[in-house]
Amino acid sequence: MKKSLFIIAVAFLMLTVSCGEKEETVHLVDDRYQEENVSVLFDEGELKGSLMWPMEEGKGNLVVIVPGSGPTDRNGNNPQAGENNNLLMIAEALSEAGYYSLRYDKRGIGESRDLIKKESDMDFHDAINDVLSWVSKFKGDSRFEKIILLGHSEGALIAAEACSISTDCDALIAVSGTAQKAHELLLAQLKAQSQEAYEMSVPIVGELVKGNMVPEVPVSLFNLFRPSVQPYLISWFSYDPVKIFSGIKDPVLILHGDRDIQIPYEEARILHEAATGSKLEIIEGMNHVLKDAPEDLEGNIATYSDPDLPLSEEFMKKVIEFIAGL
Repeated sequence: MKKSLFIIAVAFLMLTVSCGEKEETVHLVDDRYQEENVSVLFDEGELKGSLMWPMEEGKGNLVVIVPGSGPTDRNGNNPQAGENNNLLMIAEALSEAGYYSLRYDKRGIGESRDLIKKESDMDFHDAINDVLSWVSKFKGDSRFEKIILLGHSEGALIAAEACSISTDCDALIAVSGTAQKAHELLLAQLKAQSQEAYEMSVPIVGELVKGNMVPEVPVSLFNLFRPSVQPYLISWFSYDPVKIFSGIKDPVLILHGDRDIQIPYEEARILHEAATGSKLEIIEGMNHVLKDAPEDLEGNIATYSDPDLPLSEEFMKKVIEFIAGL
């Protein structure tokens, strides 16, 4: 079981490409919601997503849902961790509450796969610019009075940086995010699982933090530090979550589950202290994929691949309350 946890802990770095199917531009979802295919055009291709809203006109707030790390698609599914549909469920819950939401496939994933020709093209800065591009696209849309960024896991950092930059961001919801710099979190997870892997990783990470490539890495660490993923790691390691959160002037809601086996909920308290005036909610029984999870590790991990298990009700309640109060 330790091996399973290790796989989940580092799976966020596996930047493989998945695929998706093209849908009609506007369609109904279970006769309850409307969904429209939307995109942002770049020189290298299109970033594609889904705009969802209730059958009647929405309440005027748009929530841009920023996915987490690795090959996570617009619905929150990752072939390495499993299908759980958590981001899709957030969008549906927002629609039920009367709000608009946007979720999207990251570069190299699903319908946005053509934006990445090779893994070495991945750059953390692009992830932030993509969020800013979505905000820019919808800021002039008469349907939307406020634009709220909701980021999950690594997406919490991306959304926070975008919100700190954009004057069109009206609020931030950071979910299951870390206060540690990415390289610190990675080394902590490695140390918790394997002292040997940790000791071999320290000098590699040290070079990447300096902005230096490491051409040769141990075979046992190749999947984690392969040369093609190192440019992404270098760009990612340069961001400091605490510094970013401390500079956000918009309303901030920070949520974290107390059964998160990937990122300890104590991280949320640090972000809360950094973001002046932010609101903190620790959700009892919720894990990293925003589902109610049992205390045992095996049962917790099983929720990662259960698309029928609903989101934590308390989690969505706090999200809706925050948006309604803006």
